[in-house]
Amino acid sequence: MLAGSAAGKVYADLLVGNESSDDAAVYRLNDTQALVATTDFFTPIVDDPYEFGRIAATNAISDVYAMGARPIMALALLGFPQGKLPTAVVQRIVAGGQAVCEAAGIPVAGGHSIDSPEPLYGLVALGLVDPRKVKRNDRARAGDVLILGKALGVGILSAAMKKGELREKAYQQMIESTTQLNTPGIKLAEMEGVHALTDVTGYGLLGHLLEICRGSRLEARMSFEALPILSAARHLAEAGYATGASDRNWAASEAQVAVPSEWPRWRRTLLTDPQTSGGLLVACDVATAPQVLEVFKQEGFKYAARIGTLSTGEPRVVVTA
Repeated sequence: MLAGSAAGKVYADLLVGNESSDDAAVYRLNDTQALVATTDFFTPIVDDPYEFGRIAATNAISDVYAMGARPIMALALLGFPQGKLPTAVVQRIVAGGQAVCEAAGIPVAGGHSIDSPEPLYGLVALGLVDPRKVKRNDRARAGDVLILGKALGVGILSAAMKKGELREKAYQQMIESTTQLNTPGIKLAEMEGVHALTDVTGYGLLGHLLEICRGSRLEARMSFEALPILSAARHLAEAGYATGASDRNWAASEAQVAVPSEWPRWRRTLLTDPQTSGGLLVACDVATAPQVLEVFKQEGFKYAARIGTLSTGEPRVVVTA
């Protein structure tokens, strides 16, 4: 029997708890249903309040999909400086989150608001999954193929936007990526050949891939040229744009990462670029890989690509040119 733990006590029905670096908690309700619970919220990353609400909601729900679950309900978390932020702005934030929840087919069934120095918004997101089909991030196997569902570069675009140097086309690329729900996770849960699943968010591709490697005790090899990258982000990375989190992510990962010598810094930046509502990262057997890519294609994920493989070895990531 699978078991999770909290504060040192074992709970037999807690299938996924805080013992790993997984995307959400999973609690078994019965033989065919498990509750998936997660929460996420942050301060605005774009100026448009409606788009901020959409991005924050998409990001929160993503962790439900990353466990292979179907979302069923959300609770809104809202903070704003009372008397300083116009009511219309707050309403637009909430409306953006509501729109995403409607797209996911779930209600916003309640929530909580507080007075805070700056705006923040997010969701508690709940989902259901068959306990036998939960997709953890630490069950990958040697020989598995790695597939990434979305293109990288959202953090770089955000860094350029904060300096007032992001063009409209690039901004639209960022909005399109950050508000695309990771719905393929539901179908991936039905595939026995999909062994591990997570979503790429604040730790960047390297950080979240290392979580798979550490949890599964495997080595990953991937090709930089195989990575899907937003076109505007690549140019901006080459020009030196990056977030502060990118350097922190590299510092946390570099001991277990091997990259070509004398690599240009911008390539490292893309590997560690924090993604808001980033793509699903899938570890599956070779025979299942075409089916996984087809699911992404059917659901409108035009950048989904095979980026590497997993093998026996010390937990680390080896990146080739």
